[in-house]
Amino acid sequence: MIRTAVTVAALATVTAACTTSTGETPAPPKKTTLGAIRLVAYNSCDDMLAGLREKAAANVGPWGFGGVTPLTARAEDTAAITPNAKTAVPEHSTTNVHEAGVDEPDLVKTDGNRVITVTGGTLRIIDTATRKVTSTLKLTEGDERVFAPADLLLSGNRALVLFRGYGDAMFKATSAVPLGDTRYVLVDLAGEPKVMSTVKPQGTYVDARMVGSTVRIVTRSQPDITLPQPKENVSEAERIKANQAAVRQAPIDAWLPKIEIKDASGAVKTDTVKCERVSHPADYTGTSLLTVHTLDLAQGVTTTGTDPISLAADGDIVYGTGTSLYVASNPRWWSVLPMPIDIAPAEEPTPEEPKPTPEEPKPTPTIPPEETEIHRFDVASPGPPSYVASGKVSGRLLNQYSMSEHEGHLRVATTLTSADGKNSSSTVHVLKADTLAKSGEVGGLGEGERIYSVRFIGAVGYCVTFKQVDPLYTLDLRDPAAPKVTGELKITGYSAYLHPGGEGRLIGIGQEASEQGRTLGTQVSLFDVSDPASPRRLSQLFQKDSGSEAEWDPHAFLYWPKTGLSVIPLTQQNESGALVLKIDDSGVSKVGMIKHPTQEQQGDYAYQPGIQRSIVIGDTIWTLSQEGIQVNDATTLASQTWIPLR
Repeated sequence: MIRTAVTVAALATVTAACTTSTGETPAPPKKTTLGAIRLVAYNSCDDMLAGLREKAAANVGPWGFGGVTPLTARAEDTAAITPNAKTAVPEHSTTNVHEAGVDEPDLVKTDGNRVITVTGGTLRIIDTATRKVTSTLKLTEGDERVFAPADLLLSGNRALVLFRGYGDAMFKATSAVPLGDTRYVLVDLAGEPKVMSTVKPQGTYVDARMVGSTVRIVTRSQPDITLPQPKENVSEAERIKANQAAVRQAPIDAWLPKIEIKDASGAVKTDTVKCERVSHPADYTGTSLLTVHTLDLAQGVTTTGTDPISLAADGDIVYGTGTSLYVASNPRWWSVLPMPIDIAPAEEPTPEEPKPTPEEPKPTPTIPPEETEIHRFDVASPGPPSYVASGKVSGRLLNQYSMSEHEGHLRVATTLTSADGKNSSSTVHVLKADTLAKSGEVGGLGEGERIYSVRFIGAVGYCVTFKQVDPLYTLDLRDPAAPKVTGELKITGYSAYLHPGGEGRLIGIGQEASEQGRTLGTQVSLFDVSDPASPRRLSQLFQKDSGSEAEWDPHAFLYWPKTGLSVIPLTQQNESGALVLKIDDSGVSKVGMIKHPTQEQQGDYAYQPGIQRSIVIGDTIWTLSQEGIQVNDATTLASQTWIPLR
């Protein structure tokens, strides 16, 4: 027998029917019709099991359920969670986030008085006044080595450490290094840091958002179903039939996500998401569940645990505002096995069936259309979120910046590529936030190209597409029913990340390229977008043969509007560091480079640590690499302190 994980879902609209915080069962959920979108909840566990079994059975193939998953404060608590209340807090930068007031997990956090980071499974607290590590806390168990870096969220004297782990048991079994499970560790930072509780959910961590001290964490779980060991010389049809039989016998526990919570004393409590807290769309595959956990850092883990709700859907991109949480699922047809194709199994032709002549056309594979599904939760109230609506748009999202909620509408930018990969075009869709039904769209952006970056600022949108040249489009989104392109700027290269740079200014981080589209090195551009009909580039700084992490991870980008200081990681030929810039209303200029000390390795091998993050604290710049943290003067860039983290 083999144990396989269910992967990949293509789903539509859902709603959640949740129990109350006291555990009472609510009244039966109402079925609500919102235009063409039908929100449906399960009536009972039996109803849920029957539906999931049949949907999953319909989607099982001869080799299983798919291919390999892509590696992809309360008032009374205020005093307790306010650090160093008598000490003046230095002016400091925070994590570069998509929406103001909605914090995102990152490698390092600061409140001005402390810098907190986790490397090698150990949490470290650095006092910004003395510039020394004041406390450490080992968060890994035994010889376990966490393969991916941990992310952090910070609220007062509470830190939430999010270990991504790997939920795919097959991947863990074949890995050469010990891999940690997905888990969320709540740490009390008052005095010596200590673990308050550890939440270990079933599945993999997708992303999280924090508003105030309340964190919403999205995980994705896959049913654990035992499928028969494939036998030799058995047809695919027979394998499918055997797998379907196994699915139809699987218990409800195979789908319901499980949660393990360990408190400070080591006592472990296990729980399972209740049937009445799971919802489904009118059309779904039964192969994946998204679960949203709620954790208030000020209160810690209460008797209700993480108040989880689940829906029969898949998702990999999270976008949040102060009142909404969106989870989007990009098309995954390239990783689905078996892919439905109109090709018969290869067989040796019989005399009655002669071999086809070369002139006969070959069957063409049938590839599912590229569609992105989007699910919205209402997170405006305390406690578990409520599910609002789901929708679908054609094409593929680039990242969370491809979505933006504004005045009751969600704007979504996608690229749609033809099945043969030869044609592509991008569209900005405008959906009603309450139903996710379409209000309008503007398409035809970058014919033959794909989206490289998107930024929505109020009623204006900016979209960069690229193949050989970089059209920067400006979009007028004031009328949701009739969005339109107002301007276009064609230049070589592209911007992979766009950042507001003040009134009428837009900063772009990306790559310069030749007229043939070959990338040449990092470029930082300042655009004048004060006239939406005529965007223009005011200034460009080019670093030949280089790349920056800020191109694909906006958390790596630092912009300090007070002085125009900007810092991005830079890797150039055989050296790494952080490029320090001055960006003002008229241009971009280079201030200098910050580099971390060269690290010696065994065998006389030395290397330059790659800088990942930068922070402004007072009149200094703090930069983080896997080896340590360095403090430099913000004006002269003179190195002041090196704090090793190994």
